[in-house]
Amino acid sequence: MERSSSTERFQPLTSGTSGQGIEVAPDLYCFTVQIVNVIFYGLPGEGNKWVLIDAGMPKSAERIKEEAEKRFGQGNPPQAIILTHAHFDHIGALIDLLEVWDVPVYAQELELPYLTGQKNYPEPDTSVEGGMVAKLSFLFPHESIDIGTKVHPLSIDHTVPFMPDWKWIHTPGHTEGHISLFRNEDHAMIVGDAFVTVKQDSLYKVFTQEKEIGGPPRYLTPDWGMAEESVQILAALHPHIAITGHGVPVDGQWLHENLDRLASDFQSIAVPDHGKFVDGSE
Repeated sequence: MERSSSTERFQPLTSGTSGQGIEVAPDLYCFTVQIVNVIFYGLPGEGNKWVLIDAGMPKSAERIKEEAEKRFGQGNPPQAIILTHAHFDHIGALIDLLEVWDVPVYAQELELPYLTGQKNYPEPDTSVEGGMVAKLSFLFPHESIDIGTKVHPLSIDHTVPFMPDWKWIHTPGHTEGHISLFRNEDHAMIVGDAFVTVKQDSLYKVFTQEKEIGGPPRYLTPDWGMAEESVQILAALHPHIAITGHGVPVDGQWLHENLDRLASDFQSIAVPDHGKFVDGSE
């Protein structure tokens, strides 16, 4: 497995909720690593089978592994790792984790080039309208990693390996192969960065984790038209629970009202007034 700055370069950003976990449902646990969430799917208890969704920030493998051991017991790796997408803050610990856990990784087919060393993401847009995090985004790695045969495409029938009753939904815009996960039984949703519940370009709000609906992070979203369509698809499913890649998990009336508002007013809420991805200069 070939390393790159996307997994090697520690990022000093953090939030007030880093290191905290929330049990959103009996089998859904959201754990915050600095500024991003990873999700453990599976009922807690030693020996139970489970799945990791996303792989956090660079240099965070030990923290993820320790939290997993608290919930599922020592010597109990996940059955698989599912990726919503392959940005640095969602695959940062992936290579280190795969050196400990010999497990398959799954991603949408269009995301595979970023996981097999074939294609890099565009550089973050520091010129985009937004706060201090956007200005600092030149520090964020955008290079692909290469995990070779460890990664597999998700099935075209939209089933999710080792997650019965869940379906994956293609929600591009933030990246080409971005996905969200949905369980019809309780209308639970894991959305990656299709939308977030914190103003991710604001350094102050990232640290305080002030709850606020928003589109995908502005400095790393190259296709705003597809991003809007993706939010509308997710809103139409009427989720009761949503775990986002950034910000706190949300549910109930707050989620319904704010996600509907984001879907109907996406241009004014989410899309920046200027930036290379908005202006078409990228």
